[in-house]
Amino acid sequence: MGEPALKEELTDLQVAMMELAYQSMKTDIAIKQLSKEMSQFKDEMSQFKDEMKQFKAESQADRKSMNKRWGELANKMGTIVEDIVAPGLKGVSREFFQVQDFDFFAVRLRKLNSEGTVRKEFDVVAETKDLVFIVETKATPRTEYISEFIRSIPELKSWFPIIGKKKLIPVFASLYLSEDNITFLTKNNIFAMATKDDSMTIYNPELLEFI
Repeated sequence: MGEPALKEELTDLQVAMMELAYQSMKTDIAIKQLSKEMSQFKDEMSQFKDEMKQFKAESQADRKSMNKRWGELANKMGTIVEDIVAPGLKGVSREFFQVQDFDFFAVRLRKLNSEGTVRKEFDVVAETKDLVFIVETKATPRTEYISEFIRSIPELKSWFPIIGKKKLIPVFASLYLSEDNITFLTKNNIFAMATKDDSMTIYNPELLEFI
């Protein structure tokens, strides 16, 4: 009776040892797998850092390129009146004011006031038989620029005595005008002119009824 019991106990012991060995093997495999995954993770992180360095370098290069383009654009803005606004006014006047030809048209007109004391430059001045267009142009349409133009309007007759005999059409022009800009201009009876697609247009044509 003692011998079968011993064999049974040894069998249970062997089973326990096998289970322990199996668990140990699983642990070793898990550790090796984790070690492999950690190694892969480190490689991926290293690659990610390299990519980030490259991205940073490219971003700096792009930033330099963008700054250069902005510089070129800023220089180009110096001719926005001649290249965009003046031709745009001719198209706008035909579309909204039924003007086919101007009796007078000048870009960057420098003019003395009637007292001969102040010389001022006007971006675009155009006249018809009944209308006088005075266009103020800004590459960046800040509110203070618009306010300054509004304040100057009552003084324009000093440079253009014809105002009164001809209807003044004040126009504020830029490549882009925000809704707030347009609202502000409209409240002050100034036409808002800006780009639309590949041309210029008036964004507050409702003012036409007051002409």
